[in-house]
Amino acid sequence: MVQIYYDDDADLGVLDGKTIAVIGYGNQGHAQAQNLNDSGLNVIVGVKAGDEPWIQQERARIEKDGLKAATIEEASAQADIIQILVPDELQQQVYTDSIEPGIESGNAIVFSHGFNIHYGQIVPPADVDVFMVAPKAPGHMVRTMFVEGNGVPGLLAIQQDATGTAMEIGLAYARGIGCTKAGVIETTFAEETETDLFGEQVDLCGGVTCMIKAAFEVLVDAGYQPEIAYFETLHELKLIVDLIHEGGLARMWRSVSNTAEYGGLTVGPKIINEQSIDAMYDALEKIQSGEFAREWILESQARRPVLNALERMEKEHLIEEVGAELREMMPWLDSE
Repeated sequence: MVQIYYDDDADLGVLDGKTIAVIGYGNQGHAQAQNLNDSGLNVIVGVKAGDEPWIQQERARIEKDGLKAATIEEASAQADIIQILVPDELQQQVYTDSIEPGIESGNAIVFSHGFNIHYGQIVPPADVDVFMVAPKAPGHMVRTMFVEGNGVPGLLAIQQDATGTAMEIGLAYARGIGCTKAGVIETTFAEETETDLFGEQVDLCGGVTCMIKAAFEVLVDAGYQPEIAYFETLHELKLIVDLIHEGGLARMWRSVSNTAEYGGLTVGPKIINEQSIDAMYDALEKIQSGEFAREWILESQARRPVLNALERMEKEHLIEEVGAELREMMPWLDSE
């Protein structure tokens, strides 16, 4: 049975007198740090040491937002709770070089994605708590909802409970960033990591983009104008996704025409067929076995040659060229 926690289940008081270091000030880092600060907690943001202009700009941004900035080493050494919010592929190196030396017994190490713990890239000492609080929304939404007095749903997982209070601290942290206002679902590092990777690869990022490009290519190959193909296979997808996001599949089917509903329900299963499902199971097996993690770790260590090539090919696809031109006709879109 699913376990969901709300504000009444979380006591911010357990964080009294504790210092929270948020390592990284990107998508999630800026939102979580500001929300924690606004919740009355003692927050310090850890950034890379150095005099490079981008580092100084990030420090200035942090301080402008009313937060304290320090090097990652300094922040980690001062903190009781260390939230690691740099990209997955950087976490192991940052942890080893800059965080681990400052960890003390009884500290807590926090994540918002379980990749590096689940696949053994980071192995904290046995005398610290390890938990995950994962907001199910991008950082700007985490911040916006908090400022408006609301919150976004989140996930909570306890990997290591050295102090016997990891759950209480995790719930308090979740409340500090606003997640318990909407509801926090208890999970595990394994479940969060494997389902997150599966969703990204199979439908949210991988499957959807490949289906869009394939549908576009079929129409263009059949002699239709690329501009018309773009509208019908990519541009209008947002209309459908918004309906699904707001009210599930049923809301979408109620909102489209009868023609679209009949065509979608009869033809869709022929597109996503047994072969497609077999490929999904293959992707899941590679995630569960660690094969994908090993592949991505090696790719990152080699400076991402495959990803760089794939990104270049993606940018050169006709759908991107046509889309850039058509979006010029729609100034209301934020194309950044």
